[in-house]
Amino acid sequence: MIETIIAVVAVGIGVLLGFYLRKNFGEKQLDAARTSADRIVADAEKQAETLRKEAVLEAKDEVFKLRADAETEAKERRKDLTALETRLMQREESMERRAESLDKREHQLSSMQGQLDKRDKDLEEAIAEEKARLESLAGMTSEEAKQVLLKRIEEDVKHDAAAMIRDVETRAREEADKKARNIVGIAIQRVAADHTAESTVSVVHIPSDDMKGRLIGREGRNIRAFEQMTGISLIIDDTPEAVILSSFDPVRREIGRVTLESLLADGRIHPARIEEMFAKAEKLVEQQVHESGEQAVFETQVHGVHAELVRTLGRLRFRTSYGQNVLKHSLEVSYLAGVMAAELGVDVKLAKRAGLLHDLGKAIDHEVEGPHALIGAELAKRLGEHKDIVHCIEAHHGDVEPSTVEAVLVQAADAISASRPGARRETIESYIKRLEKLEELASAHKGVEKVYAMQAGREVRVMVKPESISDADSVMLARDIAKEIEDQMQYPGQIRVMVIRESRAIDYAK
Repeated sequence: MIETIIAVVAVGIGVLLGFYLRKNFGEKQLDAARTSADRIVADAEKQAETLRKEAVLEAKDEVFKLRADAETEAKERRKDLTALETRLMQREESMERRAESLDKREHQLSSMQGQLDKRDKDLEEAIAEEKARLESLAGMTSEEAKQVLLKRIEEDVKHDAAAMIRDVETRAREEADKKARNIVGIAIQRVAADHTAESTVSVVHIPSDDMKGRLIGREGRNIRAFEQMTGISLIIDDTPEAVILSSFDPVRREIGRVTLESLLADGRIHPARIEEMFAKAEKLVEQQVHESGEQAVFETQVHGVHAELVRTLGRLRFRTSYGQNVLKHSLEVSYLAGVMAAELGVDVKLAKRAGLLHDLGKAIDHEVEGPHALIGAELAKRLGEHKDIVHCIEAHHGDVEPSTVEAVLVQAADAISASRPGARRETIESYIKRLEKLEELASAHKGVEKVYAMQAGREVRVMVKPESISDADSVMLARDIAKEIEDQMQYPGQIRVMVIRESRAIDYAK
């Protein structure tokens, strides 16, 4: 019982104690919650205040930016308006000036119209006066007077037309000459050869004069064997340390030179050795001929040339004409003709090919009779070259009249190459004497007034007195002068004789 009461009392005490403890703990938690809530509210207020201030600052910045943009846009618009206003003012001034100009022009037109009306009136009066005068003086009818006037007007128109045609022809000729000079100048500048002439000697130097006896041999057997084997003449004279090779064939002379130099280098000179060295020299020179021909064809880019033509072209390496190496001359003519053909818009390949092959005849002119131009043309024709190429070759020295533009270009290129300074070795004294001789021969004829040697002696212009020489006599005079030049002078190429007979009628308008 007591235990039960004690238990009940204990329970009650525990309940009271728990109630008390709970009450005290709840109040502390509530106070803590209030404190935390106050702190959170304070923090929230501070944060709200901060956000408000930031929003205010951002709004101010945005307002400032918008204001700046608005001011910039306003400035640009003011600038555009100012420029537009300026243009409008300038246009207005221009319109005013144009209006003033139009007013002046209108005034001038009015004045000119008045003058034209006055002229028309004067012309009508003059026509009427002329008509009346003609009718009164000649007793002509109106129709007859009209025919006379028309005839007179027709004559005046023909005279004016003739003057205009003469002026047009003169201008066209000047333009053509200018264009031709320009084309030739371009061609010469673009094909500026380092040298156009080359010294080709037939003198072979020997180590000493004692070698001359060995070359002659016992009773002349060595020199006889050499000349018989090579086909050239070996001239041994008093010239110190030198012997001379003489032959009309340049290739054969080159073979002889190589043979002789090989014998001199070897030292053993006897007929058997001469024959052996000659065979080697012949192969060497033949190889040089072939290589030179192929190199010339390659340099000019001329393709499809017959092998025999290539070989003939290579032989020109050892051929000279008035001191000018013919192979180098042919290359230069090919380049010049090609450049001029390109400037004129004609067939460049044909011009270059014809220029390269134009002097083929000089390689064989000692074997075939006739001018080298015709010989070369015949060879090219026989070996399958085109007829236009053949024509260019045969016409480049005037043996045949040129009928194509390419033929004229090859002729001009040949003249340009041959007339370069140093191309033809001729002293100034002999050159001047030749020109003086030309003028002297022509001046000796009766009726000749003036004589001019032109184009480096390639042309002679003879001015005759029209009262002494007729047109028929001019033809005979040109032929006689040409015949005298052929008989009495030595000259390269050909010389053109031009006889000019001029009649002039002069009157003065006062």
